[in-house]
Amino acid sequence: MKVFVTGGTGFIGGETVRQLRERGDDVVCLVRSPEKAAKLVSLGCELVSGDLSDGETMRQGMEGCDAVIHAAAMYEVGIPAKQRPAMWEANVAGTERVMDAALEAKVPKIVYVSTCGIFGNTHRKVVDESYEHPGKEFTSYYEETKLEAHRIVKRIIAEQDLPAIIVQPGGVYGPDDTSQVADLLEQFFAGRLPFIPFPEFGICMTHVADIASGILLALDKSKLGEVYVLSGPVTTIRDAIQIVADVSGRKAPKHAMPVPLMKALTPIGPLVGKMMGQPPNLRELIASADGVTFWASHEKASRELGYAPRGMEEGLRQTLEADDRFPSPAAA
Repeated sequence: MKVFVTGGTGFIGGETVRQLRERGDDVVCLVRSPEKAAKLVSLGCELVSGDLSDGETMRQGMEGCDAVIHAAAMYEVGIPAKQRPAMWEANVAGTERVMDAALEAKVPKIVYVSTCGIFGNTHRKVVDESYEHPGKEFTSYYEETKLEAHRIVKRIIAEQDLPAIIVQPGGVYGPDDTSQVADLLEQFFAGRLPFIPFPEFGICMTHVADIASGILLALDKSKLGEVYVLSGPVTTIRDAIQIVADVSGRKAPKHAMPVPLMKALTPIGPLVGKMMGQPPNLRELIASADGVTFWASHEKASRELGYAPRGMEEGLRQTLEADDRFPSPAAA
């Protein structure tokens, strides 16, 4: 199979490319900076220089491909307002261009990588693919842009027979992660996490290798037009940090970071964020985490595709073993 991939230099996209190449597929990767794509070159990928703004370049790169995996996105929570246009351009306009290019190139199958974040705050309920975002209030601009992109893909499927499948990963972690999950782990192991930030914040901790394998399962086994949640175990930040502490033989912080204090500091968010290792828009960070859950079930993907995510203790232990930034796990 020959697969065109966007986001191949990213965390989820990079692992997806690795698994595609491992099983022998030919991979064509859209890259903005070929000099930053050394890993893709070493894997034997063909590179197409361009970005999500260039529909014609993408169309040409897709010619002769059996499938497209669109994993590229701008992900960050807590961005200042000046970065919003760039996020909209990448996540919304870029996604529409990818789908249009795939239609023009007559690619037989597309997998669009959405997110469980498009459900919004599930209010401690574990939802499934049938759940609809309740309204116009969003916990972050990232959520808003990804929901709009999700809706665009569903609309093109319905109106233009786009041969696509949508997958919705949970909160991703794993070796070489560069997200806020990795930042939290680094703070913990450096002894700079005296308080647990947003301990009841709920996510589905999903190992990056499981998400990538789920994307390949969707590529190989799914029916066109279907949507699949690719989540891991339902948990909270408090429980996740406790597991990290148990696996590493460390003590977990006992107390929560006081949210009222953080709210009081939002007017000087850029300064405080830099000091605390947090993004500059503290107001959005708090809105996306304080009392929020992004919980979703992978039961459909497990039943129809054979998707089987690993448990948190196993995944976190493997992450510590494989990532040089963190200490080795304690003996089991």
